[in-house]
Amino acid sequence: MAEINVVPYIDVMLVLLVIFMVTAPMLYQGVNLDLPQVDSEPLAADDAEPLIVGLDAEGRVYLSTAEDPASPLPREELKARIAETVREAPERRVLLRGDEEVAYGEVVALMAELQDAGVPSVGLMSRPSEASSAPGAG
Repeated sequence: MAEINVVPYIDVMLVLLVIFMVTAPMLYQGVNLDLPQVDSEPLAADDAEPLIVGLDAEGRVYLSTAEDPASPLPREELKARIAETVREAPERRVLLRGDEEVAYGEVVALMAELQDAGVPSVGLMSRPSEASSAPGAG
């Protein structure tokens, strides 16, 4: 009577288990980030000016294309304007410019709101480091 050798099946199962254990942590739900590096080159100039969303230390938000870019907007109005702009020009970049004193949670919450408005990815703005902007550096 012939018996089935199950050892190869156990080996395959263990290999698949290891693959799932390694890839499962990579499949989390989160906010997509394009993190800039400190010594990076400036972004290439496109025809469309990027939308710049500002976040100050008190949690107020600003939009570069608003009637008065220096006055804060309510979050719902910001989402509506961003959603409208993304519908009209989906290739237009959205950059987030946050104050150094802003809590990380505020930045992540604003990025989630921008994603809800239809923004596929959000870039973070920074200023160059003092060492890289000094004459003769680099």
